Amino acid sequence: MVPVSDRTASPSGPPEAGSEGAHPLLSLALAGMMDDVGAHAGAVYLLSPEDAVLEMAVMAGLPRAFAAPWERVALAAPVPVADAVRERRLVWVAGEEDMARRYPRIAVVLPYPFTIAALPVIRADTVYGAVFATWPGSHPPELSDAEHAALVAACDRLALRLERAAEAGRPVLPEADFLGPSAMAGTTGAAEAAQLAARIPDGLCALDVNGRVTYANPAAAELLGRPARELLGGKPWNTLPWLNDPVYEDRYRAALISQHPASFVALRPPQDWLTFRLYPSRSGLSVVISPARGAGRDKPAAEPGRHPAGLVAISHLLNLASALTEAVSVTDVIDLVADEIMPAVGSRTLAVLVPEAGRLRLLGHRGYPDPSAAEHYDGIPLSAPRPSAQALATGVPSFFETREELETIYPARVATPDGMSAWAFLPLIASGRPVGTCVLGYTEPHRFPADERAVLTSLGGLVAQALERARLYDAKHRLAHGLQSALLPHSLPRLPGLEVAARYLPGTQGMDIGGDFYDLIRTGQDTDEDQAAAAAPAGVQAAAVIGDVQGHNVTAAGLMGQIRTAVRAYTAVGRQPGTVMASTNLLLIGLDVDLLASCAYLHLDLPRHRALVARAGHPQPLLRVPGGTVHVLDIPGGPLLGVDPAAVYPTSAVPLSPGSVLVLYTDGLIEAPGVDLDRALAQVADRLESSGDRPLEELADRLIEETAAGSPDRGDDIALLLLRPHR
Repeated sequence: MVPVSDRTASPSGPPEAGSEGAHPLLSLALAGMMDDVGAHAGAVYLLSPEDAVLEMAVMAGLPRAFAAPWERVALAAPVPVADAVRERRLVWVAGEEDMARRYPRIAVVLPYPFTIAALPVIRADTVYGAVFATWPGSHPPELSDAEHAALVAACDRLALRLERAAEAGRPVLPEADFLGPSAMAGTTGAAEAAQLAARIPDGLCALDVNGRVTYANPAAAELLGRPARELLGGKPWNTLPWLNDPVYEDRYRAALISQHPASFVALRPPQDWLTFRLYPSRSGLSVVISPARGAGRDKPAAEPGRHPAGLVAISHLLNLASALTEAVSVTDVIDLVADEIMPAVGSRTLAVLVPEAGRLRLLGHRGYPDPSAAEHYDGIPLSAPRPSAQALATGVPSFFETREELETIYPARVATPDGMSAWAFLPLIASGRPVGTCVLGYTEPHRFPADERAVLTSLGGLVAQALERARLYDAKHRLAHGLQSALLPHSLPRLPGLEVAARYLPGTQGMDIGGDFYDLIRTGQDTDEDQAAAAAPAGVQAAAVIGDVQGHNVTAAGLMGQIRTAVRAYTAVGRQPGTVMASTNLLLIGLDVDLLASCAYLHLDLPRHRALVARAGHPQPLLRVPGGTVHVLDIPGGPLLGVDPAAVYPTSAVPLSPGSVLVLYTDGLIEAPGVDLDRALAQVADRLESSGDRPLEELADRLIEETAAGSPDRGDDIALLLLRPHR
């Protein structure tokens, strides 16, 4: 966890780095922007180009602890400021529902009513960083034109100042956060106000934006059981053990972020229930404390010696946990930890190790300037006196704040080859058993306070669970691909006078396995004209088939293999296309698997420049004739296979002149949520028509790639078979 500052600054705070006596550039720009649009909080991020990370340089209106999970944000992260930089535009989030829909991770950590705008800070083609501003949930759901213009103008002014600072060689460094004046400091009549508050029987406290007590009247001191001098300058949940519970701190955070009043009831041991009512403003909160009257007394008192996890630590873990739920494969887990978790915890390098055959194996790594530097972890015996192996063997994390610490505890260890100066070795334990070690490296000596160690240790558990799920998924994925590969033809036969190309693309949802299939079968038949009525026509050299079994699982894939085998068998004995379909239909019904299938089957009669086609509920083929015109073939057909044992599948003759392209496909090529089928089919036909006479391999790639790009969340597989006869 990045260390959190409680610093409070005024606009006349620290000078701009590299400029004697100058005003703070960032905090003044931020305060001016917030005043222009009436925002109650905001922050400026500076871009670290070498790390592709946005680092918070100054915050205003709220404690930096509230944004602890996002103090350092990778450009790839799903966070408004990162989106604003990547997309070079203003990002507006209109409230709780909009946040939950677009940025669920943030909604989990900050489930409060507020709106936020994020903008990039850009000058010409140079990105300097980003800003965000927030408003209470009472803000209208739309950003007004005036607010939009003011935000853009403020970012333009800031970008210009940053450009000038860069040209002058003055590095702009992070500044003290601007949190506004304390609640009662320097106001006219403060003494009179204090006297008035002293006479009120209810307890009155003033908290600054960081939650520190700046004023407490005598009644508050009496109700809280502490002298006012012991309360001033501290946070109530730190000063009073019975308020040391994230639930109470959360109410303070909710009031400050939403700018709406909040309240809670707490038990002051042994039996005094108190009601706390919080009234927020941009400069802090006013708290009214009074004896509770019967309501909300089911909150247990803090147990003696119990030290609940801080709200910042909980926020970090919520953010990281919600991020890890999105990881599917092992690569996803490592990429996510590298892109989002490493910036959040401030580490520079990552290595994930797993046990295999008595040794540690390097599963993945990120951040090493020389990738080979991570390979020294690979092959370490599990019993070796090395911190990576010991973390796995003992289940106890190790933290080394300096190189000297590491070499003192492990004197036999060879010189550190990764160039790091501090390390965290986290055991990855899932379901009570060790599954690996996560090694985080830091370029500079790094302190690991107790709360940060707790977060990193908990992070190890989250990564372990995600890694275990991902390795199981990868194993199933390999099994699925192996099964799919075994059931589909490894290659198609080369036939004189016929150019062929085929593609199979699994859906992006599920196990990447399904029931789509294709095949091209050399028939070897050579019957004469007299036999044409009873058998296959003369000159048939091959048969082609494409089909789609309902479902996207192992059952569908297994059934697809049976159908493909049956079609090959019926083809081998010389049955006509309609008979092949009818026989396959009866086979499917006899298997009693409650699955249906569509199919298109054809005999190629190359000498006669035609194809004999039978269709069972399958999409109509496309035919591109020489010259470029594309036709959707209106071929009569029968029902899906597996529906009616008496179904008839008529056979139709289709002209197939040399140079024409016959396109057989499954419905995944044209079906997508919210897309009209006729329109999708017309788009495929347009691509086919404009393809020219390019090789079929290139044409197949184009059809597949454009369909995949237009529908990244495909729920269905795609099978494609292209045929082009030559003279």
